[in-house]
Amino acid sequence: MRRRRSQIRDYTAEAQLFTRRAIVAFIGILALVGILLANLYYIQVEQYQDYKTRSNDNRIKIVPIAPNRGLIYDRNGKLLASNRPVFSLEITPEKVKDLDKTIAELRKIIPITDEQIEAFQKERRQTRRFKSVPILTQLSDEDVAKISVQQYKFPGVEVTAALKRYYPYGSTLTHVLGYVSRINDRDIRRLTEEDKISNYQDTHDIGKLGIERYYEDVLHGTSGYQEVEVNSRGRIIRTLKYVPPIPGKDIVLNLNIDLQQYAFHLMDHRRGAIIILDPKDNGVLAMVSSPSYDPNAFVHGISSKAYSKLLNDPNRPLVNRATLGIYPPASTVKPLITVAALTEGVITPQTTRNDPGIWYIPHARNHKGYRDWSRWGHGVVNVRKALEESVDTFFYQVAFDLGIDRLSTWMNKFGYGELTGIDLHEESSANMPTRDWKLARHRVQWYQGDTIPVGIGQGYWTATPMQIAKALSVLVSHGKVRAPHLLRATIDKTQPNPKPVLSPIKTFPSITGVKESTWNIAEEGMHLVATGSRGTARRAFYGTPYQPAVKSGTAQVYGLKEGEKYKASEVAEHLRDHALLMGFAPLKKPQVIVSMVFENAGGGSKVGGPVARKIFDHIILGKDQDESAKDKK
Repeated sequence: MRRRRSQIRDYTAEAQLFTRRAIVAFIGILALVGILLANLYYIQVEQYQDYKTRSNDNRIKIVPIAPNRGLIYDRNGKLLASNRPVFSLEITPEKVKDLDKTIAELRKIIPITDEQIEAFQKERRQTRRFKSVPILTQLSDEDVAKISVQQYKFPGVEVTAALKRYYPYGSTLTHVLGYVSRINDRDIRRLTEEDKISNYQDTHDIGKLGIERYYEDVLHGTSGYQEVEVNSRGRIIRTLKYVPPIPGKDIVLNLNIDLQQYAFHLMDHRRGAIIILDPKDNGVLAMVSSPSYDPNAFVHGISSKAYSKLLNDPNRPLVNRATLGIYPPASTVKPLITVAALTEGVITPQTTRNDPGIWYIPHARNHKGYRDWSRWGHGVVNVRKALEESVDTFFYQVAFDLGIDRLSTWMNKFGYGELTGIDLHEESSANMPTRDWKLARHRVQWYQGDTIPVGIGQGYWTATPMQIAKALSVLVSHGKVRAPHLLRATIDKTQPNPKPVLSPIKTFPSITGVKESTWNIAEEGMHLVATGSRGTARRAFYGTPYQPAVKSGTAQVYGLKEGEKYKASEVAEHLRDHALLMGFAPLKKPQVIVSMVFENAGGGSKVGGPVARKIFDHIILGKDQDESAKDKK
């Protein structure tokens, strides 16, 4: 029989084991608690600022506020560019699940054309992520109501209200004011490079051309912002901080809108430009380029079809002919060459020459003849008579005696071959030819025969209508060189009593060393053009109660062959002569300077003379030529 052995429990050992386990467990728990406390300290103290920022990023949002764009006025306080409220339908593509389906559903509510969808898709590709893109602008009240009722169906789609630029005078001022349009990728890159992008966070439009572009920094203003608290759905609960935007400054132009409209009317849809300056300070009173286009179409986004039509128009309405149009200045330069020739001693006031209607380079081998515009010539003429009758052969000889080096140097002084300094980015310096220019451009040396046509504003010499106007202003002011300028003053609306602050006038070194009598001879010659018995523009200025002074020019578009006669009726329109004219009035105390070009229109006196007469009458007499004729009856 097996015996059971009873086991005796060791309670003391068990108690000691339990105690040891309890201590280990306690130490473990204590360590865990310590770790938790340390982590809590790290989170609450060490990482406090980081987590606070993360929390605020979810709870607090910074909402940028775009400033109101400054307004533009003419010199008499008439509004030329305003801001008016418009409603737009905008889509944020990243917030829309199925963009094509959303657009299709929207088309059932309001009309959206295929062209508008195409424009939306194009702009979408040029817009940053999570930025809304307009698909419709200028919504009617009815459209807004239709969308608002069903907006809950369209997440990512919203109707926005904003101030949009409006140009009440439309195409009359396009090439002066330019326009604003939606900011694109190229604008963003430029603003980023110039460190200005932060000031455009909530701005949709930016100046693209003209005054709107040149004075963008003045007109735009400074963005503001509001710091808001939002809930989990992104809705604003309250505003924590508000920094108001600073509106852009208003600007006042030298422009007289009534005169601008009058000059635009005188263009009568012809291709060309008219510039009117104030002789006192070279302020631009009017600047017309024709044809033109309505800038309001660009503000709301012009369609590809409409833009393509403008771009491919053979009359080139997109080009500002006043500052970008390049033409031979023709005989309008003869008074300026007179100043150079008299000052250099090439001629004197008593110099006379016989004009048989043709001129030859002295001692030349090829005996090429340079013809005068008058086939039979003008007989014996002095410098005043040469200006009155626009004698080409007289100035062929002057150009030959001066040489291209002195000729180009003098014309540079009058501003040819250089930018005028007008406050527009869209400007060409055209070309005042030199020996170095020809060698670099054509890789051929300068010949004597190249100089001769330069003496009558032809050959390689080209100019813009604005350069011609500036050059005349130098003559009228007897050597003072000032930039034509559009800006007259700025107005800061944030000031308690905002007043116009006049803009400084950009000046250049004056022409020195010219006798007063020399300036007078050039002016008197221009006066004879308008009033002399054989003046080329005498018919247009017959009977004026004031003393006008003008110089016309007829610029050849293509060269005639030896013995070939020019007949406008037998030449394609785009190859016909350009008509040019510059002038001022009255002779002694000028009130107005004009410069004009009519493309492929014919003779400068015949075409430009009557237009200049009407402008002078309008400004000096306060009436046009037709009204003057009625008064005489």
